[in-house]
Amino acid sequence: MKNRIKDVIKVILADLYDWLYRKIIKNPLKVMSVEETIDELLTTQKSLVRFGDGEIMVIRGKDIHTQKNTTEIADGLKRIIAYPYDDLMVSLPDIFEGVESYQQQSQRFWKDHLLFCRRFYHRYCSRERIYANAFLPRFYYIFHDKTPCKCWIDKIKKIWDNMDVVVVEGTTSHSGAGNDLFLSAKSVERIICPPKDAMQSYAKILEACVSYGNDRLFLLAIGVTSKLLAEELFLKGYRVIDIGNLDMEYEWYLKGTDKKLLLAKHGYTTEAENRAAGYEEYLSQIKIIVN
Repeated sequence: MKNRIKDVIKVILADLYDWLYRKIIKNPLKVMSVEETIDELLTTQKSLVRFGDGEIMVIRGKDIHTQKNTTEIADGLKRIIAYPYDDLMVSLPDIFEGVESYQQQSQRFWKDHLLFCRRFYHRYCSRERIYANAFLPRFYYIFHDKTPCKCWIDKIKKIWDNMDVVVVEGTTSHSGAGNDLFLSAKSVERIICPPKDAMQSYAKILEACVSYGNDRLFLLAIGVTSKLLAEELFLKGYRVIDIGNLDMEYEWYLKGTDKKLLLAKHGYTTEAENRAAGYEEYLSQIKIIVN
């Protein structure tokens, strides 16, 4: 009963805070649309790093499921979220001017998130910048109107059309395995990393990445580590796109589900399991495994 009362109070406070903020604050943080973000990546050679709720929790000094916090990690995220480079696009959730375009559960989540975290965005983000949209890799589930989703994912896949791609991901991510997400790429190679606390292996991951020439497009899906790795690779002349959980979102889109489904492939960690699932191409693309 007490927990239910707490939840009701939190909902009321979150709604009131959101309403007051939008009435009083005349200069909210600016975020591009999903379409504008995709088009920017299609028409330029810019890189992209994504900040979601997890990264904000780390900036707050909290641990998250996939990454234990350290001062070094939090300070790195604070530096990057300030948007210090013109050609490394920083993306934020598009939540600062309203969440009405999202389905009800997502509206509730992001209003609660802002109740506790809005001040951190305003402390560390730049009001002089227009941020990219962090929902590019989350192009499907969150949206109430899913009509644009096919157009968005078709355009996203064109970003790596005829490109040599290196996917840097965890052992259970399987980005593009069993679907056509990277079918348009000229080639795909993979660097497989620890699924949790990948920052502990950062030096090894970076070494693996820079063993490739900067003619490759790097697609990163290793959580918080992706942010610091994206910055360093970008400064070394690589093009890098932080794709986060794009593959999971794409699978939900293909299934036409309105629920967050668990995907069997996220449990595959051994070669035998991957072969049993028919992921021969995925296995052939693995070039480096970082422990």
